[in-house]
Amino acid sequence: MKKDIVARIEQLKKEKNAVVLAHYYVTDEVQAVADFVGDSFYLAKIAKESTAHMIVFCGVSFMGESAKILSPQKKVLMPDMTADCPMAHMVAKGRIEQMREEYEDLAVVCYINSTAELKCQSDVCVTSSNAVKIVKALPNKNIFFIPDKNLGGFVAQQVKDKNIILNDGYCPIHAQISLSQVKAEMQAHPYALVLTHPECEAEILAVSDFIGSTADIIDYANHSDAEEFIICTEDGVEYKLRCDNPHKKFYFPKDRPCCADMKLITVEKILSVMENENNCVEVSGDDCEKALIPLDRMLELAK
Repeated sequence: MKKDIVARIEQLKKEKNAVVLAHYYVTDEVQAVADFVGDSFYLAKIAKESTAHMIVFCGVSFMGESAKILSPQKKVLMPDMTADCPMAHMVAKGRIEQMREEYEDLAVVCYINSTAELKCQSDVCVTSSNAVKIVKALPNKNIFFIPDKNLGGFVAQQVKDKNIILNDGYCPIHAQISLSQVKAEMQAHPYALVLTHPECEAEILAVSDFIGSTADIIDYANHSDAEEFIICTEDGVEYKLRCDNPHKKFYFPKDRPCCADMKLITVEKILSVMENENNCVEVSGDDCEKALIPLDRMLELAK
């Protein structure tokens, strides 16, 4: 049955000039059927550069919105419209305006994991793979980093010559990774390196051997001489890690970090939206223009 579904998806890609993009956190079978798999930054670039007329975005809502903002002329479909990111909404209404009034020379730096509404109010977007580079490149002394306090705190440690003001937002999946569980894995696997996403709490970063985006974690594991790794990020990344490194071992904290929203995406839902062309992402023309400015600035500064 699944083979028939996959074959039909491949047929529709050709018939409709469609491309399937998938984040590393979706299920193995969804990653396997995708044309491009990556983190938020990579997928944003692909969405803009692709010549496809239709983009099927296997991820959460803010990702589909970003794809539509970067390529408003393309049809962007979400296999499950309910797949969302709690952190993407974690900035209190009016907080950005308040900060602009309070601080002169302020740049609002918005993690791409945010709604289109928040992007509209921001000066530049960043991802976990380019946040440090972009914040360093900004001329502003004062930086209001939204919505993730953990990624913002990591950036602040790397860019100490700027006043980085943190928001209260966080990723519930990364925040649930506990130091005790990480230390238990370290004790059980003393030769394993700890590779951690900067959305984790600071105490997890402090015991890590490497801190980076999902793509950076994969790249590090691919090129490391080490044979064992403790992975502190969402467990969907395991598929790519094992595909690239079949002879290496990967361990996760006992309570495996799993994003239920990402796991809502299935191959059956991909086929359904491709056949019916429903679940279209819509961003108003005004919001599209406003949100495009920080996204384009991100792509330019990250070069």
